[in-house]
Amino acid sequence: MPLMKRVLESLRHAWSRAREREWVRHVMDIGMVALIFMAIATWQTRHLPTGAPAPDFTLRTLSGEQVRLSELRGKPVVLSFWAPWCGVCKAESSTLSGLQGTVGGSAHVLSVAVAYEHEEDVRRFAKEHEVDYPVLLGGPELMRAYAVEQFPTTFFVSSEGRIERAAVGYTTRLGLLWRMWL
Repeated sequence: MPLMKRVLESLRHAWSRAREREWVRHVMDIGMVALIFMAIATWQTRHLPTGAPAPDFTLRTLSGEQVRLSELRGKPVVLSFWAPWCGVCKAESSTLSGLQGTVGGSAHVLSVAVAYEHEEDVRRFAKEHEVDYPVLLGGPELMRAYAVEQFPTTFFVSSEGRIERAAVGYTTRLGLLWRMWL
């Protein structure tokens, strides 16, 4: 019996070490995927004006109100540039709505429609996707000021008015929250 007990104990110990190594391998795989993802995200945003003051603007919303970015200081701003013909923007619109519901009054969630031919295209998009956050009507000048070349492009503006981070492409609600509060 003592020999059998030692063999079983040795097997149990070997199994435990093997599981630890497998766990380490999984952690390393996940870390490598995360590193690749962060490298791609960094490469996509390399030309965007992060760390700089956010270019100020005054734009009209679909409901006719005027919004001036500098007047929103005091709370963080999530500013998403999109186009009504963009498929990824369609997928992200519900994510922005979810973010709006999550942050409530602690931050501003705004979208800026750009690269559209007719305001009606933007209105149709907002209605079809049940947009519940302000939609601002922008244009090529604002795209140039923010160096936007792809859609959606989302900027995270601090409560002091500085662009802290940016993201290009689809971002989950968790990804938006993480970037916003980072």
